[in-house]
Amino acid sequence: MDIRESILPGIGIKYRIDAESGDRIVIIIHDDGRRELYHFDYEDLEQSISMTTLNDQEARLIASIIGGMTYKPKQLESVEMTFDDFIIEWYRVESHYASIGKSIGELDVRQNSGATVIAIVEKKGKKYVNPGPEVIISDDATVVVVGERDQKRFKQILMNGSG
Repeated sequence: MDIRESILPGIGIKYRIDAESGDRIVIIIHDDGRRELYHFDYEDLEQSISMTTLNDQEARLIASIIGGMTYKPKQLESVEMTFDDFIIEWYRVESHYASIGKSIGELDVRQNSGATVIAIVEKKGKKYVNPGPEVIISDDATVVVVGERDQKRFKQILMNGSG
């Protein structure tokens, strides 16, 4: 994938993304928060075939969907995003995990893994952003954690119910 960035004076910023598939997408982020997305014809990369405009809230929601915040394909054990030495990972709590019914504090996640739970999205849609130690892990929830790249013990804590 090739990504090119251009400043658009008085407008905002433009990103041109050429995917491995041959598709081209252009995203313009306006200074007022609007986003415009353009999709280009595979055969003619200069001819836009579709365009949509999103407000800031819509764009952030779509980014979370594309990024896997609300759904993770079954084939993926975890989804990760990397920021230098930090990594953000999403884990689906499976029905046989021993952590179900235990709180973040009981699992002592930070002490036992070095990771910090930054969000939990339950199957029924309830969301906890920056959950406290009293929040209980439930079956089929998605747990989002951040930590250093070399700290991978969090999944064992979810599976075993202890560090």
